[in-house]
Amino acid sequence: MKIRARMSISADGYVTTPGGWPSLTADPAFVSGESHGIREFLEGCEQALMGRTTFLPALDNERWPWPSLDVFVLGTERPARTPDHVVTDDDPARLLEKLRAANRGGDVHLVGGPRTIETFRALGALDTLELVVLPIVLGDGMRLSVSPDTGLELERSRELPGGSVEIVYAVAEAERVAAAGDADWTPASQRRGG
Repeated sequence: MKIRARMSISADGYVTTPGGWPSLTADPAFVSGESHGIREFLEGCEQALMGRTTFLPALDNERWPWPSLDVFVLGTERPARTPDHVVTDDDPARLLEKLRAANRGGDVHLVGGPRTIETFRALGALDTLELVVLPIVLGDGMRLSVSPDTGLELERSRELPGGSVEIVYAVAEAERVAAAGDADWTPASQRRGG
């Protein structure tokens, strides 16, 4: 199991539009659930892990965005209309334990913005940061913010249809050990509850 954050980013560094939508939605080549390599990415995933801000719009969506994934949401309260199968918790470490206990060996899609990604990176639970760089300029929105000491190591890159580029970074092992503060540390994504 790997915890993999995947997000889109405009050529000028914005992960959201000025209106707060994911930058991907401003790309003329965007097709929900189809474009920018998302189908291929999700093939190896069995769970989605996200913050409440990312989760809330799904409750009013015409189609459930994660039909084949177990969903885990970090939030202080369980929103009304949340499906019974969705696991919620307000403590990121406890939610991570629940996710690991339910995992059957597939990867985890860490969905959300920089704050959610940083929360789990700080726990040593981020294995990869995958960016889809879009051929658009937004001029405003939320910027991607990654701590300079995160220790990202380029794993691979590839061009996607529509002109975007996928760049995959592994989170350096030394960074994950430092985040955990333990020399005998096992990545949080690899530990089982106990």
